[in-house]
This record gives sequence, C-alpha cells and structure tokens, in this order.
Amino acid sequence: MSYPVTVTLRRIGGYDDPGLDGAVAALFEAAGCPVGRGDRVLVKPNLVGPKNTALSCSEPHVVRAACLFALSRGAVVTVADSPAFGTGGIMARLAGLTQALADLPVTVESLDAPRPLRLAHGGSIGVSAKALDADHILNVARLKCHDQMGMTLATKNFFGCVCGFRKSLAHQRLGRDRARFARMLLDVLAALPPSTSLLDGIVAMHKAGPVGGEPFALGLLGAAANPLALDTAVYGLLRLAPDVVPLWAEALRQGLGGTRPEDVACAGEPLESFDATGFLTPETLAPLHFEPKRFVRGRLRSVLLTLRGRR
Repeated sequence: MSYPVTVTLRRIGGYDDPGLDGAVAALFEAAGCPVGRGDRVLVKPNLVGPKNTALSCSEPHVVRAACLFALSRGAVVTVADSPAFGTGGIMARLAGLTQALADLPVTVESLDAPRPLRLAHGGSIGVSAKALDADHILNVARLKCHDQMGMTLATKNFFGCVCGFRKSLAHQRLGRDRARFARMLLDVLAALPPSTSLLDGIVAMHKAGPVGGEPFALGLLGAAANPLALDTAVYGLLRLAPDVVPLWAEALRQGLGGTRPEDVACAGEPLESFDATGFLTPETLAPLHFEPKRFVRGRLRSVLLTLRGRR
C-alpha cells in the first residue's frame, strides 16, 4: 500500500444541511469509491439496538445520502445490518431508516445467512453471506465512545456483519482477552469485500457508549477507502493513545496500513479545524465478557423485540 493514506474530511452544520447529500457524494468520490452500474452494494449502517436510536444508530439522512450516491452510479442497493437486538428490518423502522428510504429503490434487510469464517488464531465466527457476497460495501458508521473498546468508529462497524447472537457468543468466547477480540474484528474486516467508509461525527456520542452516551456536536463527516486510516485520523483529533483503544493497539501490532498517524494524510478540511475540546471518553473499560445472566437477558430481550416487531 502506498503512503500516506488519504482521509477526506468535510464540515457539516447539521443533518438538515441542504448540502448534506452533495457532501456525502463528494466524500465517496474523494475516497475513490469504485461502485458502478450493476454492482451489488451493501450500505451497512450501525443499528445497535432500540435504546437512544437518535444517537446510538446511524442517522437516517446520512444513510439516505449514501444510498443516493450508490444509486446515482447505477448500483443495486441493499441496506442491512445485524443488530444486537431484534432484526435489521425492525431496527430500521425504530431508527427512522425505513421512512427515510421509503421513496428509494433499495431493499432493507437483516444481515443473516451466516457463513463460517475461520479466525487466524483459532475457531470460527458466522459472517453474513449477504455481506461476503456483495461487490462493494458502503460502511456508514457513527462516531461514538464505547464502554468496552474505547471507541467505535469505521472499523468496528463491520462487526455488524457477524450474524445475530454470534456477536454475543464472541463476547463470551473471546471477551476475556481484549487483544484476541480485536484480532477477531480485524479478521472479519479482512474477509469482507472491498469497502468505502463514511464516518458520521456531525453529532457524535461521548462520555459513554455505544448506546448510553451523550451528544457532542463535532460537525465532522469523513471518508476513506481504508477504515483503519479513517479511525486513526479521529484518534488524533481526540488526542487518544493506542493503549486506550484496543482495536487500534492490535492493528498497530499487526502493522496494518493506515494505523500509524504518520501514514495518514487529511484532505478537505484540516483536522485541526474541528474542535473536540470537552469530548470525553470512558476512564476505564468495562469487561467485554458477559456474565451468564446478562447474556441470557440480552438474548431474551432480542427475542421479545423480534416478536413484537412482527406483530
């Protein structure tokens, strides 16, 4: 890979900005997104769960803008995720995506149909065939703190390609070793088809997360062909160090491209033009491993949400 890796940043005042669609299209263009006519494109939002959806999930205007870009290129577009609770269709309705996309020729689905992916350090995990078989993924992530992993940005958003309860099982099986969990996330990324990542930090989440944090108006949209580089730029903006972001630390250990700050070049708005003063990250990380009672409660909540959503 040639260096430096380019990350393009744009300033957007809010989700009602009339220039949002154009800014998203320009960011994908700047990132060299190769989507073309007839390509099967997965637009992969973050639909984490039914709580605090206005902040915890991908913002509908941003997802719509990503779909409009892919459609303008002649792509066949599917919007899908595998939420922690419920199904992709249910969470799309709760998060306002179904309504936002109602007039577009796109399909909204769950990332199901698991296919075993052999992990580099043993074992396997079920990744959605719908993600693996896409020609290209437009990864629409939200800039958020994460109580267990420090931050969740572009790279971690791909964890949603792991099907359903298998994400919870990964927490159970791998969560006692944060580095091993991070290696699994990087294995999933490496197995997926080419992607272009869009990171929404127009209104980010700080203090806690990925669900229970508070809004932080940053006014930032960023895009890159390399999600690791996009994340690295944000780590620099927030003045974070690898020892507080396990996924970054593991990517650095593996020597992956775009993980060193000196290997990332920002285009568009300069990084220093975004004011992250007062953005707070978790002081200590919560355990990744779920205790048995929490695991069972989570599975029951997911089943109940699915049943209610089908009525």
